[in-house]
Amino acid sequence: MPVNRAEDSVLLIVDIQEKLSPHIFETEKVTENSARLIKTAKRLDIPVVITEQYPRGLGHTVSALQPLLDGCTVMEKIHFGALYEPAIVDRLAEIGRRKVLLTGSETHVCVMQTALALKELGYTPSIVEDASSSRRAIERATGLKRMQQEGVLSVTTEMLMFEWLHRAGTDEFRDVLKLIKD
Repeated sequence: MPVNRAEDSVLLIVDIQEKLSPHIFETEKVTENSARLIKTAKRLDIPVVITEQYPRGLGHTVSALQPLLDGCTVMEKIHFGALYEPAIVDRLAEIGRRKVLLTGSETHVCVMQTALALKELGYTPSIVEDASSSRRAIERATGLKRMQQEGVLSVTTEMLMFEWLHRAGTDEFRDVLKLIKD
């Protein structure tokens, strides 16, 4: 598979929510890396879609990400897999990009079911491994393994940032490099 180019990509942040996040293994890393990717995506004009699973019960997107939501599409869902929500399918179709990079929680439930549905619908999903987790490490590891077995690609936050940049010596590179070094 070719590298992830900014012009072909969508960033999909899955359910990093107020009442769920405190229970997620390595939640700070998931939130920090998702924030870095949102900032990078905005700088490179990559669309960002954020899902919230039943926000009345699980709360909205965590406060650490709230300042970054301007310009992002935030969508409520009730199904574990985001692509079982017609509005989310429609939004991705409107965007028209086929590579979907996923972060969020829980890796073995909502993230995995979303990734598998994306693949089934002809998208190329990739899981950002250091920006996705579950309540327990074994669930995270097994979710990642299952996705890999099903052909979902794996990247890390920094790997993806460099793939999106594609080259050094640009204003975008200088701006994103600051995020990489943080």
